[in-house]
Amino acid sequence: MAESKNYYLICYDIRDPKRWRKAFKLLKGYGENIQFSIFRVRLNQRDREQLRWKLEQILAQEDSLLIAGLCKRCVERIEACNRPEAWEVEHDLHEIF
Repeated sequence: MAESKNYYLICYDIRDPKRWRKAFKLLKGYGENIQFSIFRVRLNQRDREQLRWKLEQILAQEDSLLIAGLCKRCVERIEACNRPEAWEVEHDLHEIF
């Protein structure tokens, strides 16, 4: 049985441009950027931990990282006011048991 996937918002504040570019390129492979340092990704638990570990290898002590999990109800209530297309959700997320 496949692991269920959840949406996450990943936000970071990286002080060095070189480290910022590395983190940005890494996250582009996992999801889509909503703003410069904010990404939306859909991951299972294993992929989330793998991504967190890879980001920790890039970040320095002075940098910040936030990974916020979003429940299905939270995703439904998101309002993308200025760019509504920025948060289009796949509608075929049904789980069959």
